Amino acid sequence: MQKLTATDLTQIAYYHFADGKVSETPARIARTGYTGEDGFEIYVAPDQAARLWDELMEAGSEFGIKPAGLGARNTLRLESTMALYGHEIDASIQPFEAGLSWIVKMDKGDFVGRAALEKAKANPSNRKLTGFTMCGRGIGRDGYEVQIDGIAAGWVTSGGPSPTTGKNLGLATYP
Repeated sequence: MQKLTATDLTQIAYYHFADGKVSETPARIARTGYTGEDGFEIYVAPDQAARLWDELMEAGSEFGIKPAGLGARNTLRLESTMALYGHEIDASIQPFEAGLSWIVKMDKGDFVGRAALEKAKANPSNRKLTGFTMCGRGIGRDGYEVQIDGIAAGWVTSGGPSPTTGKNLGLATYP
């Protein structure tokens, strides 16, 4: 992407953004993504998206760039233990339980939800998010019970095959 922007991408920290241009198109360039890989998301006006996509694919052809969909994103996020709303996190789960304390900035002053987060931090829950590998060929499906030595230990939140490891992986909450 650096080929298409004057914005110095090395200066954008992880989970930060810069406003600039990509291929002369006004854009918000964010060093985010949900794969565990280093990468960028580009926010542009909808009428510019298709053209910019084509130009990015062309600029990246020498690097072997290929499009990937939500299935690939989901596999990579599982391998990286990245929580997804509606699976590992929802309105009933606070960030400390989901391993997301790194994005909670309690030193930023007052904000909506601060009192609830202070209470959650002072009274930590036993609920945790963890990754697991399936024994055998099965795939853990959302809502399946996780057992350890025959005793209920939690619930599967996401699962699927991992081409990287050659195993079936998943995420679960416990207890």
